[in-house]
Amino acid sequence: MYDIPAAGDMRKTAGRLQPDLVRLRRDLHAHPERGLHLPRTQTAVLEALEGLDLEISRGEALTSVTAVLRGGRPGPAVLLRADMDALALTESTGLDYASRTPGVMHACGHDLHTAALVGAAHTLAEHRDMLAGDVVFMFQPGEEGWDGAGHMVAEGVLDAAGQRVRAAYGLHVRSYETPRGVFRSKPGTIMGATDSLRVTVKGKGGHASRPHAANDPMPVAAQMITGIQTLITRRFDPFDPVVVTVTSVEGGAFSNIIAERVELSGTVRTFSEQNRGRIRTEIARLCVGLAASFGMTAEVSFDDGYPVTVNDATEYEFAAGVVRDVLGADRFDPLEAPVAAAEDFSRVLNEVPGCFLFLGAAAADDPATAPSNHSPQAVFDDSVLADASFVLAELARRALTRLAAPVNPGAEATSVMA
Repeated sequence: MYDIPAAGDMRKTAGRLQPDLVRLRRDLHAHPERGLHLPRTQTAVLEALEGLDLEISRGEALTSVTAVLRGGRPGPAVLLRADMDALALTESTGLDYASRTPGVMHACGHDLHTAALVGAAHTLAEHRDMLAGDVVFMFQPGEEGWDGAGHMVAEGVLDAAGQRVRAAYGLHVRSYETPRGVFRSKPGTIMGATDSLRVTVKGKGGHASRPHAANDPMPVAAQMITGIQTLITRRFDPFDPVVVTVTSVEGGAFSNIIAERVELSGTVRTFSEQNRGRIRTEIARLCVGLAASFGMTAEVSFDDGYPVTVNDATEYEFAAGVVRDVLGADRFDPLEAPVAAAEDFSRVLNEVPGCFLFLGAAAADDPATAPSNHSPQAVFDDSVLADASFVLAELARRALTRLAAPVNPGAEATSVMA
């Protein structure tokens, strides 16, 4: 049975930590770092964890922090994750703790994620006697395009406790759309895969007054752009969508010269591994064939991004139940559709079952009109930190209890609401 009074005690602990978490978050916000190497951020996290009885290790290929908390009783291990890196943006919020690093900003809320995980570590350390197993805290650099999670998985974060973690949980704040303090998630695919596309169309250059003597790749490239959109609507199931956005067209430099080559680039977003592979084949066939029909050639290449982020159905139901149980039914709102952005927590969920959740942290009264994540005007309300820490901690505590429980096929499963 889950100990409801224990949850109340942990919530009080997390609430008491709120002022410290706000200070940490605002310090991180004022001094953002990006990429795989975040030395100041790593130091701030290590200082924030000082005094806790944790087994701490640092990354080799990146400035990650992995901390293991041994529970009061032996049992399985679970993982909680926070990403720590910022974006290449110039902040324009006007906050008194705005970024002091030119061209770098915490516009995606990773500063809140880091502070919330520090809070969860303190909360669980104070109540370690309630834990039937171990908790791995994964403080990760390089989520924004650097595959920090992949590096940490390769360096053994999933086995940091001496055994493979049995479940993993993470959350992501949103400065828009989701009401403040509300958690959202869904079973199955919650975020898409994002890959990069490049097409090079090669024709024959010439003078703009004599296009018949050249072989102009520009109109062919234009047909490729529209053809890809037609391809999507006619070859792919709308209930397993594909989103292709051509964001760059480069070719030519002068108004009176026909370019010899044109390059297209953009992103491909998919929500299943099947379509992730299939769209590559279809785009290559279309572009190569279209170019050939005009006597030209086309080279098509893709760069792998993050894979699809998939929540385990059982872990989703568990996480949703925990939020409803400890915060109230109105604090959890199921997502109806996946989010098209990508997330490298997918690397973890490809290895172990788990659940990724969103948390509303809009500072504006109307999240529907608030600047979104990745905007230089994005503002996050750090009043959500205590609840974020508490939910992460309670997910870990209850997951350990659930996973450590002996299997009895003749008995009904214990509800997370118990």
